[in-house]
Amino acid sequence: MTPPRNLTPARTARLLAGAAGGALLLSVTLPAAAETAADSPATLTVTGGVLALTAPTASANLGSRANTVGGGTISGPLGTVQVSDARSAAAGTGWVASVISTAFTPTTGPAIPATGIGYTVGAITKVGTATYTANDPGVIVASSSVVTATAITGDNSATWNPTINVTVPGGMAPAVYSGTITHSVL
Repeated sequence: MTPPRNLTPARTARLLAGAAGGALLLSVTLPAAAETAADSPATLTVTGGVLALTAPTASANLGSRANTVGGGTISGPLGTVQVSDARSAAAGTGWVASVISTAFTPTTGPAIPATGIGYTVGAITKVGTATYTANDPGVIVASSSVVTATAITGDNSATWNPTINVTVPGGMAPAVYSGTITHSVL
């Protein structure tokens, strides 16, 4: 075995530094795994929806009362009415829900005139940003505004369960009286 040649601490440090540098150089020059990336642009379009109204289509029983000579009032809930505005404020002016009623007629005999039919909106459940105003027309013989939405921002809806107030004139015959209440929205 040959004795080591002049390995001084400084020379040993230089050799070790050179070996480490070579290893470092070796690791840098090795081929690395190639990473690739690709951007895929994408878009979507949300179009404005429609203004829609739903109201009960089944017959609502508004209640009953004993017949009296002086008449009286029968009041009852009609059922849920909802206006949904998915136009995303495209119209910008809001909407107006209206209602009109026919006379309430029995199978035979005189009718309760439409001038005796009133409407109370009640509580409004609100969704979205808008100012909702209720109007309680005492008579709905002509198309009458019941809920108005203004200052709309984006989609919105309003839901309510109106009470129908029927003024029964005195002396009406005992019978089941039927009428039609029609809602619309613009």
